[in-house]
Amino acid sequence: MFNKILIANRGEIACRVMETARAMGVKTVAVYSDADRAAKHVAMADESFHIGSGPSPADSYLLGEEIIAAALHNGAQAIHPGYGFLSENPEFVDAVEAAGLVFIGPSADAIRKMGLKDAAKALMEEAGVPVVPGYHGKNQDPEHLAREAEVIGYPVLIKAVAGGGGKGMRLVENPTGFAEALKSAQSEATTAFGNPDVLIEKYIQQPRHIEVQVFGDGNQAVHLFERDCSLQRRHQKVIEEAPAPGMTEEMRAAMGQAAVRAAEAIGYKGAGTVEFIVDGSDGLRSDGFWFMEMNTRLQVEHPVTEMITGVDLVEWQLRVAAGEPLPKQQHELSITGHAFEARLYAEDVPKGFLPATGTLTHLTFPDSCRGDSGVRAGDTISPWYDPMIAKVIVHGPTRAVALSRLSQALAQTQVAGTVTNLAFLGALAGHDGFAAGDVDTGLIARDLDQLVQAPEVKLEHKAAAGMQALGLMDLDWEAGFSLWSKLRRSVQLSYQGELVEATVEVDGPEYQTWEFAGHPDHLISVCKIAGHWVLGGDRLPPVAQSGQTITVFDGYGHQFEVIDPLDRASAAGGDMNVVEAPMPGLVKAVFAEPGQAVKEGDRLAILEAMKMEHSLLAARDGVIAEILAQAGDQVESGAALVRLEEV
Repeated sequence: MFNKILIANRGEIACRVMETARAMGVKTVAVYSDADRAAKHVAMADESFHIGSGPSPADSYLLGEEIIAAALHNGAQAIHPGYGFLSENPEFVDAVEAAGLVFIGPSADAIRKMGLKDAAKALMEEAGVPVVPGYHGKNQDPEHLAREAEVIGYPVLIKAVAGGGGKGMRLVENPTGFAEALKSAQSEATTAFGNPDVLIEKYIQQPRHIEVQVFGDGNQAVHLFERDCSLQRRHQKVIEEAPAPGMTEEMRAAMGQAAVRAAEAIGYKGAGTVEFIVDGSDGLRSDGFWFMEMNTRLQVEHPVTEMITGVDLVEWQLRVAAGEPLPKQQHELSITGHAFEARLYAEDVPKGFLPATGTLTHLTFPDSCRGDSGVRAGDTISPWYDPMIAKVIVHGPTRAVALSRLSQALAQTQVAGTVTNLAFLGALAGHDGFAAGDVDTGLIARDLDQLVQAPEVKLEHKAAAGMQALGLMDLDWEAGFSLWSKLRRSVQLSYQGELVEATVEVDGPEYQTWEFAGHPDHLISVCKIAGHWVLGGDRLPPVAQSGQTITVFDGYGHQFEVIDPLDRASAAGGDMNVVEAPMPGLVKAVFAEPGQAVKEGDRLAILEAMKMEHSLLAARDGVIAEILAQAGDQVESGAALVRLEEV
């Protein structure tokens, strides 16, 4: 076994690998960028090494030569790539091995064979693995691709051959939209992967995304059963589970055998995932699944497999990379219970899942779940990396019990300091169709309006925020308060732009009465019982305060702002004359010029941020007065990009 390994990654996956390495007695070396000097993974590691001169991945975590030099300098014997960054870069694998180090993952040859979707599908056909009907050829002429789409039959998917995470992917419903979708997919693919080539596949009408975890030692492979990843938005996974609901033993055996054939066909070593698209229109059938791609690395959703099999996949990675044979044979592996994983992101769901930034002022997870996270309270979600905060993972003896535990864990997760998708995850966990196992990749899009409804704010939430604002949660009654007269105080708060005015009458250290403007006939009495503030028999929810911001942790978190009545000013409405950058990013393109007439909803610019392209639209009809940014400009959040003439 290795004495020391370097982890060529950051965030949650770096911390995850360190936990297992520490349990195995293996020391770890972290690498970090300028933006990650105080990051959690740096604090967890036994040693750390600064790489690069800037915060962007191209200036840090993608510098393969510097990472290898850091491993050699710190006496590491092997490099674990995590996922993303250099994890599926065959040139990096070659360089690691040329330096006399061990790459904890598959061979460069295996990565190359699965790196391009078109070549991988041809290889899978040779290995007897079913593939989706489509065009995977080299001819990238737009007219030729359009003809191939006609042959396949609409609807079709355009997919970047070097793609992943939904980037460079477009659904085309009919021939009229093909040319524009192709151009958009190629542009995004070029930005994300440096390769504009695409393939075309038949779009399955009621698709489910089911993947199989495989593990090989270079000679033979086993599968650790399946995961269902059908709950997706914009082709990115949101909640994963294992095993797949509705799975039959016949289909599980067929998918598992196909996945093992795929792994053994390329001499696979380490952890990998074979992804299948499944026709869910008439139940799961052993002839209704097709190979999509193989991810030659550990997946984000690997914990659900660990929960149902009792296997630590990172431990297996280290053991096999160190020269040990497969720790278990296929007949020794079995499924126990059910598991879910929900991905907690800093993102604004109602605004189209727009990635968010900010400093986490509070972050805790209940003891009932496994919370895999690469950040802590006080850490900043930056625009340079994926905005994942954590993965909330639960296990139960049945799917129903596990789903109930997921709902409870999400309700008890406390996060403040940035907008998140926590309420959205809670709504998904409570969705009737999801509870029944009736899921496909289109569920979120179909029911999005239902899933993004704002949680209800109640008077008890306002009371809890008011108590925190006035310092009445832990009132020191003996420190100067009169014992013979009641204390009366007022407070002004802001909740989602609306004013909350309240008055409280404190009658001793254990009793308060609250009255809210607009509710004169509804007084709220709060009393302290056994050290806890109680309203109507229920404890008041916990709160946290950072500066003038108070978060009440109920209903996935309600955020209030304390208003100084001496410094109160009416907030102006949004300026519809100016198109602003919703977050820090790179201006990819500008489609307007001064004097041009535009209509509401016209695309004026494209902002590239957090590895995604975001279209910026005109908020009203008008005429362009001024262009304030050009393609190639790096802009901050709120920067004015385009201004319309006053009306």
